[in-house]
Amino acid sequence: MLLRVSFSGEQKYVRLSDLTLDAFLKEVCLKFDIPGEKLFDLKVYDQSDTQIDAEVFEEIVKESPGTFRVMMSNEELGSSLSPLATSSSASSDDTIILNFTMCDPAEDSATDGGNQPKKPCHINYEALALIKQILTTKPGGERIMQEYAKTKSLTDATRRQMINILAAEMTEKHGTSPPRTVRVMYAQGIVALFPYLEDPLSKHGYEHYYDPESGSGYLAWRLKTIQRKAAEEKGASVRKSTKIGGPGHGQSNLAADKMQSNEDVEAALAVLKHTADEDTIREKMRATFAYRNSLVNDDKTTDVFSVFPRFLDTPGLIEQDFRLLFGEETANKFLVKWPTSIKEKVIVESHRLVPTPELLHLLHNTESAAEDENGWDSDMSAILLLLHLLPPSAQGRKRPGKMSASQAADHLIRFLKAGTSVQQHLDHISQSCQPYLLAQGTTRSRIHTFFIVIDKHALPCKATGSVGALDELFKAHYVFGTSYSHALTNFFTFLQTTVYNIDVAETKQTPRVAELRARMLR
Repeated sequence: MLLRVSFSGEQKYVRLSDLTLDAFLKEVCLKFDIPGEKLFDLKVYDQSDTQIDAEVFEEIVKESPGTFRVMMSNEELGSSLSPLATSSSASSDDTIILNFTMCDPAEDSATDGGNQPKKPCHINYEALALIKQILTTKPGGERIMQEYAKTKSLTDATRRQMINILAAEMTEKHGTSPPRTVRVMYAQGIVALFPYLEDPLSKHGYEHYYDPESGSGYLAWRLKTIQRKAAEEKGASVRKSTKIGGPGHGQSNLAADKMQSNEDVEAALAVLKHTADEDTIREKMRATFAYRNSLVNDDKTTDVFSVFPRFLDTPGLIEQDFRLLFGEETANKFLVKWPTSIKEKVIVESHRLVPTPELLHLLHNTESAAEDENGWDSDMSAILLLLHLLPPSAQGRKRPGKMSASQAADHLIRFLKAGTSVQQHLDHISQSCQPYLLAQGTTRSRIHTFFIVIDKHALPCKATGSVGALDELFKAHYVFGTSYSHALTNFFTFLQTTVYNIDVAETKQTPRVAELRARMLR
């Protein structure tokens, strides 16, 4: 293993085959010409100023790479020392400050084996020192650092307190409209001081705190609140950031050479109208995909069901079109990731939320082997827990009040008792409602059939389980070019960017989405 070490203004790699504290200190002494007799007088501290001994050294290095301090045993731990301090700038010549992050030679490659670029193994020490200095000198800051040191995360309340402290300091020193470079430095400092808060799928890892391209993020939001309050006194207004992405914003049309002639399309449509053979239906739907995609991109979703009514009686056609749009790998991601990692992490994160009766009921259903007639099955309960983790965003002061996660659930899935007419259900819904799941069964925990309701049509799902049905619902948004329901924008954007990895850089995301992604991908 290679460790990057900074000492006396120099950065060097130290190769370590034996991941022990003794071996590390010996290699550091050799690399930086530190007298060997001083080795046994050295002590190692992590970034929370907690001493690290030989028993936990390996675990700390693996789980919490960051800033480590190595000092002589006869020196007091100086919290005022900068991470960039050297032996010549400290109070004693025997004081040593080491900073290192775990690196691997393979990180020199452009990607991590997937389609996400690797971030360089680099820490902005100036930004780290700035944020640490603020938090160690402001009321409440030490508690924030202690919580992270203990849990490797921050609760929502603690994160809000941190943002308030940092934004107040920023505006005090730089005014209510600090330069972009200052905002970026504060965001860099947060993820440098708290590396487990970094978003691994964003370009730099700190965009959920401040994104210089869109002007969004937790710091930006707090600054805008401060600016708005100042502007209200002067009768001014604040601009809103713009960024688009996801379904409903126009997927590019397919190349012209993939389009069939009008005669071929008409011939295929004639076959589709009369055949009952499922293989033939799939073949002709595949052949007319380019034409159908052009209808969707021309905002003619309603025409899709009149021109291609087989969506209404043939399960699996949504899945086929999505695979033609994005390929096999993307199409399989949710079904692979949900049972192996996402579901468990959703449950863990949900235990940190304020325990409401609805939340406790869902947690009970996910963790209990007993069937609850009034509750959804384990998978759907966990899916609804994810909705509680990503509730609807506020719509502004002039619009209706903020919708709760429990209310938003009605925009995701509705239950229909077995034997009840699906058509009767369709007759009583709004024409303009966004796609949602209609689950029909004897009880919520025993669903026999799922439908995707869109434009007053009920499209049968091929899946008979909750996970597969949600997968089809998400894909229907892209197949039919339909934007997410406002109540589910955070929920579906998280799935789109974090699970399916679609348009990650191009999609507008709330800091809440990026923050949850950073927590769950660690």
